Amino acid sequence: MEIIVVGSVNLDLVARVERLPRPGETLSGAKLERIPGGKGANQAVAAARLGASVSLAGCIGDDVFGTEALAELEDAGVDLSLVRRVDAPTGVALILVSADGENQIVVAPGANSDVGGFELPPADAVLCQLEIPDAAVAEACEQARGLFCVNAAPARPLRLSADLVVVNRYELEVVGPQPGLLAVTLGAEGAVLLEDGVEVARATPPRVEAVDGTAAGDAFTACLVVSLLEERSRGEALARACAAGALAASRAGAQPSLPTAAEVDAILAA
Repeated sequence: MEIIVVGSVNLDLVARVERLPRPGETLSGAKLERIPGGKGANQAVAAARLGASVSLAGCIGDDVFGTEALAELEDAGVDLSLVRRVDAPTGVALILVSADGENQIVVAPGANSDVGGFELPPADAVLCQLEIPDAAVAEACEQARGLFCVNAAPARPLRLSADLVVVNRYELEVVGPQPGLLAVTLGAEGAVLLEDGVEVARATPPRVEAVDGTAAGDAFTACLVVSLLEERSRGEALARACAAGALAASRAGAQPSLPTAAEVDAILAA
C-alpha cells in the first residue's frame, strides 16, 4: 500500500497552560516544547505507523527548524525525496494546550506557501490538507491515480472534487456538502461517513482521558485512508479512524502522539 501525502511541514512551538487565555489576557507559568508538526507531516507519520509505505511532498526552509521538523518523519521511514528546501523560513505553528486537552493554534506557513511544481509517482492514494496553496492541491488532484483525499483543514471552500473529504463539524460549515465520500468528525461523539449526502456509517471513539487534541484529526484522517485501502468495510474503517484519533488525543504532542496499527487493534479489542 503506497500513499503520497502532499502537505505542510511545521515545527510546533507548544506552550502548555492550565487554561487557555481570554482575549487580551496574559498567562504565565507555561511550559514550552518544540515538536515536529504540520498537518501534512503529521498525516504522513500517522499513515507510516499504521503500516503504509509513505512519501511526502512538501517544502521546508534552509534553517534549523526545518531539520528539527523532519526528525519524526525520518524515524517513521517516510520517503522525503519530494521535500524541497526553499528560500523561506520553515513553517511554524504556535500552539496553546490547556490542562483539559483543549488547544488554540496559529500557523505561520513560511515555506509551505511554496509547495507545488512536483511530479508524483503512481500511488494507491494521494492525501492533501489545506495548509498549502490551492494550486498545489489542484496539482495533486490532477496527478492522483488512485484514491484522492482532502482533509479540508484549515477550512476554506473546495474548488475541486475529491474521492474522500474529511472535515470536523465547524469545517463542514465552510466546505458544505460534498459529492462522493464525506467524513465528519464530531469530537467525543465520534464521526459519521456520508456518501452523496446519505449516511453510510457512524462510529464512536473508545473512552480516553484527553491530554492534547493537536493531531487527533490527522490520526483520524490517515487511519481512515489506510483502512479503506485495506478494503475494510466503511463501518470498520470509520471505527478504526475514531480509535486512532482518540489515542492521539490521549497523548501529548503532535507526531509523538500518533498510534501504530497494533495500538489501534489493542484499544478496539479492550
